[in-house]
Amino acid sequence: MKFTLSWLKEHLDTDASLDEIVAKLTAIGLELEDLERPADKYQGFKVAEVVAAEQHPDADKLRICQVSDGSADLRQVICGAPNARAGIKVVLATPGTVMPLPDDKGEPITIKIGKIRGTESQGMMCSNAEMGLGDDHDGIIELAEDAPVGQDFIAYRSDLDDPVIEINVTPNRPDALGVRGVARDLAAAGLGRLKENRTAFAGATTGAPGLSVSIETPENCPAFAYRIIKGVKNGPSPVWMQKKLEAIGLRPISALVDVTNWITFDQARPMHVFDAGKVQGNLVVRQAKPGEELLALDEKTYQFDELMTVIADDRGVESIAGIMGGEESGCSDDTVDVVVEAALWNPVNIARTGRKLQVNSDARYRFERGVDPSTTLEGMEIATQYILDMCGGQASDLILAGEIPSERKALDFDYGLVKSNGGVDLTREDGVAILQRLGFEVAGDGDALKVTVPLSRPDIDRQWDFVEEILRIHGYDKIPAVSLPRPSVFPARALNDQQLKRSAAKRAMAARGMHECVTWSFTSSQFAPMFGGGVQELRIANPIISELDEMRPSLLINLLMAAARNANRSFTSVNLFEQGAIFTGVAPEQEHQAIAGVRSGQEHGKHWSGEGAAWDVFDAKADAMAALEALGMPTANLQVASPAPGWYHPGRSGVITLGPKTVLAHFGELHPKVLKALDVKSRAVGFEVFIDALPKPKRKSGASRPAYSPSPFNPITRDFAFVMDEAVEAQTLIRAAKGADKALITDVQLFDVYQGQGMAEGKKSLAITVTLQPVKASMTDEQIEAVCQKIIALVMKATGAELRS
Repeated sequence: MKFTLSWLKEHLDTDASLDEIVAKLTAIGLELEDLERPADKYQGFKVAEVVAAEQHPDADKLRICQVSDGSADLRQVICGAPNARAGIKVVLATPGTVMPLPDDKGEPITIKIGKIRGTESQGMMCSNAEMGLGDDHDGIIELAEDAPVGQDFIAYRSDLDDPVIEINVTPNRPDALGVRGVARDLAAAGLGRLKENRTAFAGATTGAPGLSVSIETPENCPAFAYRIIKGVKNGPSPVWMQKKLEAIGLRPISALVDVTNWITFDQARPMHVFDAGKVQGNLVVRQAKPGEELLALDEKTYQFDELMTVIADDRGVESIAGIMGGEESGCSDDTVDVVVEAALWNPVNIARTGRKLQVNSDARYRFERGVDPSTTLEGMEIATQYILDMCGGQASDLILAGEIPSERKALDFDYGLVKSNGGVDLTREDGVAILQRLGFEVAGDGDALKVTVPLSRPDIDRQWDFVEEILRIHGYDKIPAVSLPRPSVFPARALNDQQLKRSAAKRAMAARGMHECVTWSFTSSQFAPMFGGGVQELRIANPIISELDEMRPSLLINLLMAAARNANRSFTSVNLFEQGAIFTGVAPEQEHQAIAGVRSGQEHGKHWSGEGAAWDVFDAKADAMAALEALGMPTANLQVASPAPGWYHPGRSGVITLGPKTVLAHFGELHPKVLKALDVKSRAVGFEVFIDALPKPKRKSGASRPAYSPSPFNPITRDFAFVMDEAVEAQTLIRAAKGADKALITDVQLFDVYQGQGMAEGKKSLAITVTLQPVKASMTDEQIEAVCQKIIALVMKATGAELRS
């Protein structure tokens, strides 16, 4: 948002300096983006007088001038301007002065002492074109006879010293996209008084305009105000208006067009003018028809779809509603009658249309943020008066199609929040005065207030917004600095138990050589069904890219895609893990925390000792067990069963359960079909642990774990081999052996599986090592034998096995 200092002072009566104004703008949230001081361009230029002018002996068109710039000595300046003569006052650039405009290559031009046709020249007398003040290059500037010699040129032409201020306006402050809105904030902050608004038209009208406007899409255009002004004479706008527009980077076009551009920045009220003579029939605000086109004022042709809103006549589309008018109905020097319109547009529809057409305009920028509805009629009357002043003519009645929203939000406000939440002890009277200066209406007694929000502030929704407004205008720098209280004891932990466990699990995975990976919480709907997803309610309505259009049902999908991307970049062996959320539905309880990992390729690359083995199901199982252990789950009580979900390889995968129903994790080799679909070219294994499924610890909060006390007695190991049906799972054997004496038996490990010669068909041999750890005393042979017999009995009962001889 750009404006000049003089423009601001047309709305703000203030004696504040420029530095005070820009400092206050930043302080109240309208951050200064840039400050252009025109005076800086004219440093070194002086008001001077040509005392004498003689013909150059070696050039017919050059004169040797003796110039006084107020110093003791005259300067000799060689000049080729036809009007260079004695007695005139001129603008002199002394040696060392940098010209306002660069050369053709964009390089700065610095005035130096030099020789022209053998004669020294000690400066340059400037033309309007050289000073950037116009296109006149036929002669040097002639100043008034009373111009004081020796005075700085910028001091003499103080009208040129009009600083251009640019502020950064956040999207929630559409009211600050007009100079008047900025002035209102500064006045509220105590930097002056807000002046009465500009003169609005209040004269006689010629009656009905003879043109009707119908609205077919009130949801996109709730109100459309318009009138016809007949008998105008279009031409250049006044110099003061042209200077304002040029200062903020706009090109003056004509009085009719410049008025609408000027009022857009002055009142934050975009408007448009149609050449009434080019409008065929009546106007209608409607949805565009697919395939309709418009040659717009930016000389580009735009094609519309049925969701876009346009203004059309009997001929077709004449304007992209709220964004840009059409070339066909635009005003020219021959325009006699004009239709002036000010409408309200749906911000969402304007933003969608602008993005789809890739067209930007000052009108779109304001309408998609929200224009104050109360400026619709007021802006029309102000624009009407300025058009009549500049172009003449007669105005018709002002017609309003639709209805301007007039209902204002009335919110309860507990004024005590200013101190409790804002930290400022500001009296109620002062706080209320700030709100009133900002345009709010305040009623109520004590701290219980009812505040009515002006239509210009759509960003105000809650009572805490009033606290922010009061603090912003009062001054954030006036909030007292208060030290945080120092605890008398050690502070509580920053992380809760669950967060600590997740952190421990991630460290455990890193310790096992895996790299943490952070992927999106969504994935491709093409792959989600392979991992138990594909739920329609998990599809994303507006995905950031089309390939990420569903909330992920498993962490494995994105990890496998990451492994494939690494493999395509020659990193064929990857070990990745991620901790994050997975989704089974849209309800809060259907979001679950999990940790998963993927290994692909080989354990290690080429080596003199040979290539490493490929990762297998047991590596994935070890990863899952390590994660569970780090999460505080005693793995000795867990059971491993099959089958695993369908995205794992059958027979090379499993699930880890607590009891018959609670699934804590699954692991294994990924199914070849899944790997092919995800473009993973090597075998891959993975695991996924469901953190939310882990039972909560039974230990009371604050209770400490018992100290570890190792047994002073040596452990005892015994080996057993059993022959059983090949369908019996090894886990059944191990679980039965452990159940023989849970106090003594600390570990059971499977160390041999045999099928082959000497073994009956359909049978297999499983051999286990059982570790006994006495705690209170050494075990006698009889005690050991008793435990061994119990192990054999329980295994035979659970599996139908026989002890192998």
